[in-house]
Amino acid sequence: MTPAELSTCLRIIRWTPDTLADALECDISLILAWLEGVEPVPLKTKIWLKAMAQFHEEIEAERPKSLKGKRFMPH
Repeated sequence: MTPAELSTCLRIIRWTPDTLADALECDISLILAWLEGVEPVPLKTKIWLKAMAQFHEEIEAERPKSLKGKRFMPH
């Protein structure tokens, strides 16, 4: 997985590098090394991220659109 592919996956699933580090329970420095191409993304992590991104792309069509711009208005 290239740094660009990793960035794309994070954008699709709407995660920051910090969120990925939290999800993987690792230090942010590892995620940044992946994003900079200094360290390769492990195969299992690559597969998991691509599956997450694919799921998010597919489910996006089902996202409720009727709530756009709505606010809570107390009575």
